Amino acid sequence: MAKARTYYFCQECGYQSSSWLGRCPECGKWNTFVEEMVKSAAPAAKTATTVAKATPKRIQEVTYGETKRIPTHCNEFDRVLGGGIVPGSLLLLGGEPGIGKSTLLLQTALAIHDRRLLYVSGEESEQQIKMRADRIGINTESCYVVSETVTQRIFEHVDAVQPDLLIVDSIQTVTTEDVESPAGSVSQIRQCTTEFQHYAKTTGVPVLLIGHITKDGTLAGPKVMEHIVDAVLQFEGDRNYGFRILRALKNRFGSTSEIGIFEMRGSGLAEVSNPSALLLSHRDEELSGAAVAATLEGARPMFVEVQSLVSSAVYGTPQRNANGFDTRRMNMLLAVLEKRCGFKLGAKDVFLNMAGGMRVSDPALDLAVACSILSSNVDIPVPPRYCFAAEVGLSGEVRPVSRIDNRVSEAARLGFERVFVSKYDLRNLEQNKYNIKIIGVSVIEEAFRNLFS
Repeated sequence: MAKARTYYFCQECGYQSSSWLGRCPECGKWNTFVEEMVKSAAPAAKTATTVAKATPKRIQEVTYGETKRIPTHCNEFDRVLGGGIVPGSLLLLGGEPGIGKSTLLLQTALAIHDRRLLYVSGEESEQQIKMRADRIGINTESCYVVSETVTQRIFEHVDAVQPDLLIVDSIQTVTTEDVESPAGSVSQIRQCTTEFQHYAKTTGVPVLLIGHITKDGTLAGPKVMEHIVDAVLQFEGDRNYGFRILRALKNRFGSTSEIGIFEMRGSGLAEVSNPSALLLSHRDEELSGAAVAATLEGARPMFVEVQSLVSSAVYGTPQRNANGFDTRRMNMLLAVLEKRCGFKLGAKDVFLNMAGGMRVSDPALDLAVACSILSSNVDIPVPPRYCFAAEVGLSGEVRPVSRIDNRVSEAARLGFERVFVSKYDLRNLEQNKYNIKIIGVSVIEEAFRNLFS
């Protein structure tokens, strides 16, 4: 009979100790150890199967073939994965509660008609899954659903169905009989993830896991789980808006620079092929404090509207508030405007907002943010068909940004008349190639003179 012992696990990194420790020697975090009961697994019976030993080879002698991926019939999802799901891969999808993780994977499962899929849910009943499937409105006969939380019984269902793709929702609700600890504990998550990895690698059936996130926005469970899986996908967005962004934090079979954009609707998630058209406001009158920035989300050019409001401080202490933009970087740009350009903003409230609920960290937004703040301060609107793509340095210089040709090409396609870039980017641009006027500036005052002269 297997014996149960008490161990202490670090909730941050999964470090195991036989006694409680105040500080984890692996990750250095304090007060992260929790007590768990672990049952020692019975010794496995010896089999007559011999495993071929690996022998070192010269790297020139190693051969490989092109992996045939499984298409999900969702262009945005395939874009993030690198062209589809790789057979035998283990994928982890994380996101906030209610953001649409289950809807995304169920919609993907229903859309793959030529494969047999098994959707295992530990959070919802089969009736609830059927209600969501009816709302999505995709009919298929190749998707099987079951409500189960124990890995041993899950693999029994797998043997009966023989699926080509396995989806588990979620890994925090699944337990294994080899570990005597509650669901969601460090040892349970680590052991269950290892079992699904062994199944995926030995059978070639890809496994998609859904994971919860903590209040800090990181995936719940030990960091070792992220090292086990082949790809870590993050599904994020603002609940007050319908947009959802799928990005790859780790991808062993593709790039991590691609993102997928979806829109949450009553019938499920719809792909957004042209996000710029939805993020830019369609207004008839010109208003001060608005400027359009050409940013990149991964490798995809996207245009967002930067909105600013500058007013006199009423309560003595000026307020600084940014929504969708780094507040510290906004304070840096305000200091540059006051020191290098002579605009007195120290006694004024400054509010900044990215339209559409987007959260952007691209430094190419600097020039658009500065022009938006100045436009609100002097109450002069920026022409709506002007856009900006440049970084601003501490000395007020306008610095070049990456992939300027993609940004300018997208601006011309969307019908913008002028784009403001760093003059150092003009060396890499064929201006006659684009149907848009490209204005190169070296310092931030030069951009202001071109706008408000």
